[in-house]
Amino acid sequence: MAGGNRKARRSAEKTGPISATGFQPSNEIDEAGVDFILKHPDRSGPKGKTLFELAEERQAELDKLKPKNWRQKESNTPAGERPFNDEDPIGPVGNAILYSLSMAILHLTLDVLVYSQYRENIIWSEIFKRAGTALPIFGLLVYLLHVDVSIRFPVLRNLFFLVTSVVAGCYMVYAGNEHGYFYVMKAAPPIGVLWIWSVVEMSLPYAAASAVTVVGYLWWNQYNFF
Repeated sequence: MAGGNRKARRSAEKTGPISATGFQPSNEIDEAGVDFILKHPDRSGPKGKTLFELAEERQAELDKLKPKNWRQKESNTPAGERPFNDEDPIGPVGNAILYSLSMAILHLTLDVLVYSQYRENIIWSEIFKRAGTALPIFGLLVYLLHVDVSIRFPVLRNLFFLVTSVVAGCYMVYAGNEHGYFYVMKAAPPIGVLWIWSVVEMSLPYAAASAVTVVGYLWWNQYNFF
């Protein structure tokens, strides 16, 4: 009995382990297995409708059951607040803050440039004081021209900026050629800021018309552009 057990164990060691299901493990692979491994994946796309397409079709069916003007009434914006996807989401107050700060920095920069042009010592306290004085004025102008009433009339708004830019640009040219350096140092920064701001606010055709008018004024009077 014992010898038979040893003989059976030796035979099992030679043939390898046999599972309960009778499957014989092997490290060999047949031709069908090789073809399966080397087979390229199917990249031709889905054969039927995708989940997104099915969802769109279902949504279209549901939309047909709703009233015709349901999209016009649909809004997630609380009453009294500006919609998020509005063209001007920050409102006139936000524009006034951003524009006025930028204009004050531009005023300070032009002030420094004028001082440097006339080779004067830069008095920083006076430059910062003038920029700080102009800041609330710039903020008020920007606010008034960005409220809903002003936005509602784009043509009148563009005409206002056109007149402002032409007057400011021509006066800059005139002052630089007819007045002394002290007058130019005082007048050039605020007028220059208004000129640049007006051009930025205008539509492209109006801005081009403004530039042509100022250049024509410069050429007609044979002034130098300093």
